[in-house]
Amino acid sequence: MKPARVVIMAVAVLAAGLAGYLAMNLTSPTVQETSSEPIIEKMPTIDVLVTSASLPVGSRLNEETMQWKGWPEDGLVEGLIRRDVRPEAITELTGAVVRLPVFAGEPLRPEKIVDSSSRIMSSLLPAGKRAVATEISVATSAGGFILPNDRVDVIMVRRKTGAEGFLTEVILSNIRVLAIDQRIEEDAEGNRTAVGTTATLELDPDQSKIITVAQQMADRLTLVLRSIADVQEADGGGAEYLLSGEDGSTAIQLIRSGTITQVGATN
Repeated sequence: MKPARVVIMAVAVLAAGLAGYLAMNLTSPTVQETSSEPIIEKMPTIDVLVTSASLPVGSRLNEETMQWKGWPEDGLVEGLIRRDVRPEAITELTGAVVRLPVFAGEPLRPEKIVDSSSRIMSSLLPAGKRAVATEISVATSAGGFILPNDRVDVIMVRRKTGAEGFLTEVILSNIRVLAIDQRIEEDAEGNRTAVGTTATLELDPDQSKIITVAQQMADRLTLVLRSIADVQEADGGGAEYLLSGEDGSTAIQLIRSGTITQVGATN
């Protein structure tokens, strides 16, 4: 075979192979490799102080009940305790008293706590209110189920004057319970229960006078637990006839054997 023919055949074979390669590349789909994991942009956060447990009124904060947690920067509001502003806040607030209930994971706010050096009960009282204690038992406190921040009615039970039987009357209604003094009792089987002996109520000045008089003349004062829905309702006042001088005068009352006698007026 002539050399020229051999060269022509070799060129033809190479051309055919190149054409086939180009044809395959043009007809095959282009596969693009993509990542299976979505790209997530992390929003900037600021550490704020939150509670690691739910805390009732009167609880004291400690290092176990507080922690720093990242909070979206665009969700910050005034009043949150920030780590970049108060880096030693956990140490500073250890021992502080919870003034309003807080829940686990809730940011701590200054208005919900009071300094550990302040008088606890006075810090829980709103302006113009008074804290008045009254003795209770399981029988007179809804079986011991009344807790701080519950709403109650106060019922006075007393004997009829000169007759058999008893008189009952709601002397205060929809009153907030500030605190329940509790002690632990153990029965014969070793079961331990918390029994309240004193309830501290949030009253206005006139209501404080009413319950003070009622404590002197009543055979029993009973706390009646109300629905939590009544929290939004206003206090129901009280039995005004127990006040000295219903007409605005300052009168002296004599309480003898459960009977109130108007002695005289000072004005």
